Amino acid sequence: MSERPAQESPRAARRTSRLTPKRIVIITMSVVVVFGGGGYVAYRSMQNAEQAKLASKDPLSIEDMAKIASGDFGPDPKTDRLKAAAVQAYKADKLKKSRPGAGGDDGDGLDWVVVKKQAPGGEGFPPANFPPGSVPSPGSNKAIARDMLASFGFGADQWGCLEKLWQKESGWNERAMNRYSGAYGIPQSLPGSKMASAGSDWQVNAATQIKWGLGYIKGRYGTPCGAWGHSQARGWY
Repeated sequence: MSERPAQESPRAARRTSRLTPKRIVIITMSVVVVFGGGGYVAYRSMQNAEQAKLASKDPLSIEDMAKIASGDFGPDPKTDRLKAAAVQAYKADKLKKSRPGAGGDDGDGLDWVVVKKQAPGGEGFPPANFPPGSVPSPGSNKAIARDMLASFGFGADQWGCLEKLWQKESGWNERAMNRYSGAYGIPQSLPGSKMASAGSDWQVNAATQIKWGLGYIKGRYGTPCGAWGHSQARGWY
């Protein structure tokens, strides 16, 4: 009696039929892609998918953009104390000069800022020379600030407060330094190097200083009028 060849079970037959040469090649290439040089491609695909997921969310608010552009402006008690001390020192000097025999100055001629001939350094930035032949232009600086107001979410009604605030602080002069605290620039950043978060040219570029200053006002006081009100009440902002 001749032997009959053993028959494969239907399940085994299906498993064998799936492993065709073509499928074997595909499986092999998949292993190479995942565990070989193609791993980078897979990783990038995952990153792209995550970025697409993030992009589908709500866009950044104006407040978020201000913080990204100009730094996070939370409470800073140490700097606030320095500002308050500078105001008190200025008032003391003004009172001293107004006394009889102190030179006849009634105090109004004492300015609390000096115009620097060289931009100060700090936080890894060496002092910087101003561009040859350049001179401060308060009028041009005001025009720059006006153009930036809307990008920070401020309406035209805020312009009057901003103009008065920075006139008081620096006379809209990008080279102004507070003789008592060392605050620098149009918005009187303390220290001036904080403005580097808005641009590495913070020492000499009025637009960079204005950008930082508007971000500071947005993050700390909400609006220029809020900052001006604080300045009127305490002498600093």
